[in-house]
Order: sequence, then structure tokens, then C-alpha cells
Amino acid sequence: MPKKISGGVAHMLPTDLRNALSSDSKALAAWEDITPLSRNEWICWTISVKTAKKRKEHVDRVVSELKEGMRRPCCWYGCTHRKDKALSPSQKFVLSTRMKLAPKGIRRRYRFI
Repeated sequence: MPKKISGGVAHMLPTDLRNALSSDSKALAAWEDITPLSRNEWICWTISVKTAKKRKEHVDRVVSELKEGMRRPCCWYGCTHRKDKALSPSQKFVLSTRMKLAPKGIRRRYRFI
């Protein structure tokens, strides 16, 4: 029976990331050593991309960067899906900029900004 791998706070661990972590014991040990909020950041960073190619790159980077000792993704504005805290000013700015560039149909779905 496969070992249970911890997920995040707002996100479940996706299968592709679970498989990548399972295949590398050092990355898995680092994953289990970080906080649930840190795991959530890595998961959100991985699933927030638009293409399958970019997602694979992010999954590979999670494994390599955990092995290098990184505890959170670098240079990223953070998970916007958490319900336990308000969006930071920088998150609001990034999201509002994205919405201004998005087609009108998408903007209507995200009126929380």
C-alpha cells in the first residue's frame, strides 16, 4: 500500500506531483518536513500554470528545489485560494492586472477583485 503523502491547506496534492515526490526519497522527505502552508504554496504554484508543458516544468522544479533546500516557491505572489486570510495588496495588484488583460467572459466570472 502506498505511503500517504501530505497535502496543503487549500489544495489537495495532485497526482502528477504525488508521483514525482514518490519517486524521489530526498524530495519526499523535504516535502514532509515543510509546513502545510508551504506545501500549499508549492501545490498552488504547480497548478496555476496554463499549459501541460509548463506544469511538467513546475512539477520537476518542485522536486529539484525541495532537494536543494527551498521551502517555498521563489518569486511568486502566493496562493489566492486560501479562505483563512485576505488577499495581500500585491496579490490584488497581480490579479487585477491579469483581469484587465483577460477576455470579458473571464472577467465576469471573477468579480471578487
